Amino acid sequence: MKRLLVTLFAVISCLLPPTAAASDGAVATVSSVDLTRYLGRWYEIGSFPMFFQRNCIADTTAEYSPREDGGIAVRNRCRTENGFIEAEGKATTVEDSGNARLKVSFFWPFSSDYWIIGLDNDYRWAVVGNPNRKYLWILSRTPVLPAAEIEKAKAAAVAQGYDLSMLRMTRQEQQ
Repeated sequence: MKRLLVTLFAVISCLLPPTAAASDGAVATVSSVDLTRYLGRWYEIGSFPMFFQRNCIADTTAEYSPREDGGIAVRNRCRTENGFIEAEGKATTVEDSGNARLKVSFFWPFSSDYWIIGLDNDYRWAVVGNPNRKYLWILSRTPVLPAAEIEKAKAAAVAQGYDLSMLRMTRQEQQ
């Protein structure tokens, strides 16, 4: 069974877009991101639970839009027991990263690494993490992602050394 899983991940990895290779075991991003295609609404399919998401029970989304100053506006939203909560922030791309590395800030002057480590060729799904592997999100353009596509996204995370035992799948009730 273990050999079958390793083979499956190897085959799926061949189907993924190329990454900026890291020979030292460090997390690597995809080689480039077309921000025009990346902007818009993404639905969270799964994540490593973060403190600020502790009250989220379903319908988690992230929306990215251009800002006049050249940055990216970020709006995260989720359903709680008492309705919806939102957080707004700003992202900036990291120079010479092919737009695959961003710095996201919800509370100035603090910012976090937001690295796109897996991306479907047609931008149907993305895998976002950070270099210390403590945070991970699997995002989709639609509230439901087919199982085969979820497995490709998971394989992208595993290929970067993420331990998926902490992965929590997100309930999406909005259609």
